[in-house]
Amino acid sequence: MARVLASVVGVAALTFTLIVPAAQARPAPSAAAAIVEDQMSSGFDRELRRRIAAAQAYAESRPGVTGVVVRDRRTGAVWRNANAATHAWGCSVPKLAMAVDLLLRNDSGAVRLTDEDRRLIHLMLNSSDNDAATTLWNRYGGEDFATRFPSYGMTDMRFTDEHPHTWGWILTTPDDLDRLMNHVLGKLPAAHRDYLVGELRAVDPNQQWGVWGAGPAAAPGNKNGWADDNDDGSWIMNSVGFVGPEERFSVAIMSNTQVVENGFEVGKETTTKISAILFQGYFR
Repeated sequence: MARVLASVVGVAALTFTLIVPAAQARPAPSAAAAIVEDQMSSGFDRELRRRIAAAQAYAESRPGVTGVVVRDRRTGAVWRNANAATHAWGCSVPKLAMAVDLLLRNDSGAVRLTDEDRRLIHLMLNSSDNDAATTLWNRYGGEDFATRFPSYGMTDMRFTDEHPHTWGWILTTPDDLDRLMNHVLGKLPAAHRDYLVGELRAVDPNQQWGVWGAGPAAAPGNKNGWADDNDDGSWIMNSVGFVGPEERFSVAIMSNTQVVENGFEVGKETTTKISAILFQGYFR
């Protein structure tokens, strides 16, 4: 396997092994509906409960494995589907954790960010610029970054001995991404929160999929990550973000296409359609 991150803006070409649950027989429709109900905590309205069931049915119809977490930050309701704890490569999504870490370390005086550093933070959030992320990773501690990521919610994350310990080779879960986004939205100082929300709402067109599929009325923001498996052509497609007034809902989606043709487009469609089913037309 190749073990080198591609230094291409917005694309991380990786080889990897996805950790997935053993294959299981798909339950009958009535049983599937009951499972979705069991995965939801109280606090979702009837309309969103219907949409969640439809999103899960769609996810099950798609190639591969897709994990989803939706959180209502107002009521505390959470939907975690059966793959929410499944590990896969984080690809470019850990760049958001890097930005959190750099802003907080600058506050504490542990580092002093320059104007150039802030430009690089913008690039890795806006267009998922790999060169910007790698420069900051090497400049401000390398693997040491990841020792603080659990403090921002990424308690499932880990490196492997088979791959370099760098931002693109972090195994993580939808649960991790949900906690990371809620750390950004609920625990950061207001100035940092507002900055990151603004960045994620104004991403480059190459990031306008996944959670972005909620549509303009939902005022979405997201950080996406994607990578191809050079061995078989399948893709990992990740999207974490927020939708709604005052960023009411957080959404985390990780999908491994497990297909050998057009994996990028398949995964992009899967993650975007899930968000559309959940939230397009929900906000009026």
